[in-house]
Amino acid sequence: MTTKHAVFHTIALAVRKNTDGIADSVDSVVDFLRAGGYTVVFEEQTALDLAPHFADIRSMTAAEIGAEADLAIVMGGDGTMLGIARQLAPFNVPLIGINQGRLGFITDIPLEGMFDALGRILGGSFKAERRTLLEGSVLREGRSIHLGLAVNDVVVARGAGAGMVELRVDVDNQFMYNQRSDGLIISTATGSTAYALSAGGPLLHPALGGIVMVPIAPHALSNRPIVLPESSEIMVEIVRGRDISVNFDMQTFASLMPQDQIVIRRSPHTINFLHPENWSYYNTLREKLHWNEYPSGEGKLS
Repeated sequence: MTTKHAVFHTIALAVRKNTDGIADSVDSVVDFLRAGGYTVVFEEQTALDLAPHFADIRSMTAAEIGAEADLAIVMGGDGTMLGIARQLAPFNVPLIGINQGRLGFITDIPLEGMFDALGRILGGSFKAERRTLLEGSVLREGRSIHLGLAVNDVVVARGAGAGMVELRVDVDNQFMYNQRSDGLIISTATGSTAYALSAGGPLLHPALGGIVMVPIAPHALSNRPIVLPESSEIMVEIVRGRDISVNFDMQTFASLMPQDQIVIRRSPHTINFLHPENWSYYNTLREKLHWNEYPSGEGKLS
């Protein structure tokens, strides 16, 4: 969706930790925003990390950003964006990603030319894109012992050195299968370009909003990825195995036991990403997955 009527006043900055030279980039962004008349605040961890350089900028918790900020700019890689997106999802704060990481599937604005892109977005010319999240609850003897939120994926996996895990999977209270494997990835469309892709899962366009389920090194070679409706409720039960953990965007809850259950469904919260007006999901796939590259002398029409 292209929008041209947004008004922003207070803008929160969240910055990747421990990045060489990041203070200089942040300084230039702060100067750019203040010159445009915007009030700039820092996410609280960013404020702690950059305190010696930016003592005059107010620090805010996620809840305070949700209550007071009109927009959040994330400077870092996709991991930084995932962490901030999970915190701000309940507050519906739009997010802009400036890539200071490696891949940059969801932090899509490069440092080079970022001020032109930011100027256009802040002026109201951008594409707004909503992404879904997953929420999960770990149940032990019917009682919830852990809650998690994931932008990319929920992963149930064996520990290093442990043997295969056996999982029972039900979807919408219907038995699907018992699976022996190294684990199982339950992914959003956003996460379909992450771990799920490396495990052989399909790319899922974000507009589809489905849920991708990808086994990790399954014992039965016929066990394949499947795309489920976004309304599905998935129950994964630990039948047997040891050193099993569940990760929500790689945030680990370990020490799962046999008969523990992980119940996963679409979260009621969404994330609203703002992209430059010329942004294209397919351009991102071409650039990040190198679809437009060929071995020397191959793939070219004469």
